[in-house]
Amino acid sequence: MAHWINATSWVELKRVMRMVSRVGDWPAHMIAGTIGIAIAFAVGSKAWMKIFLAMLLALAIAGITTRAIKIATGRARPSVKTEARWNGPQLSSRYHAFPSGHTASSTAFFVALFLARKKIGGPLLSIPILIAASRMILGAHYLSDVTFAAIIGVMSALLVAHWLAIRNPESATGN
Repeated sequence: MAHWINATSWVELKRVMRMVSRVGDWPAHMIAGTIGIAIAFAVGSKAWMKIFLAMLLALAIAGITTRAIKIATGRARPSVKTEARWNGPQLSSRYHAFPSGHTASSTAFFVALFLARKKIGGPLLSIPILIAASRMILGAHYLSDVTFAAIIGVMSALLVAHWLAIRNPESATGN
């Protein structure tokens, strides 16, 4: 699939996807979450402070998890010409394809919001999907890299949502 994406992508599409990848990296999400906490604090909303905290914690857990897996597995990126796709522990970013940190972090961030506020978070789940697509179109990741990263992101968000007991107020009765 990565070969097909690289062979059929247009120059303009790749330019747009480079911007999506830059904006979709963890610093932009961290800034958005921090601004969200600051605004929630300023208006005195403990519920939203907790939601933004959950989003940031999920982002951090997903980021740390993917970083450790990347270093341990050493999977070559699609753009790297090598015989072996899996190379064992590596520090070079050329061998950090598996899993996608961009995808895991963004998925964790927005799934945490979705778990707390479905009406707001639902439409925003398109952001990590777009980020995952951008990573494949740019030749930085395989489909399996972004798929596994999305799973890590969802699991991170579920863990934090459970730990902080955030839930959707419109949902059925809960604790």
